[in-house]
Amino acid sequence: MADLTQQEWTSKLNADQNAVILDVRTPEEVAQGIIPNAITIDIYKGQGFVYEVEKLDPSKTYYVYCRSGGRSAQACSVMNQLGFKNTYNLIGGFMEWKGEVASI
Repeated sequence: MADLTQQEWTSKLNADQNAVILDVRTPEEVAQGIIPNAITIDIYKGQGFVYEVEKLDPSKTYYVYCRSGGRSAQACSVMNQLGFKNTYNLIGGFMEWKGEVASI
């Protein structure tokens, strides 16, 4: 796992053909807007989060974010323990996101 600033995160994401954006916020938070093309898995689902993550392709690179960066760092750590090699945490999370936002 690596903690990346928004600029680093966006730069790596845009250059990565193997990228998946993962939003680990709650459904209520996601309803306020989402980074375009993100998939959502609520980290507060506990074991349910692990079950959902285990369905993902570990060969992909995951760009993970939450509201402020704490839960996404935790999610990256869990993913690494499950065998995911490339996870990047967005420092500051969605609260500090300056890029495009999509509605659900």
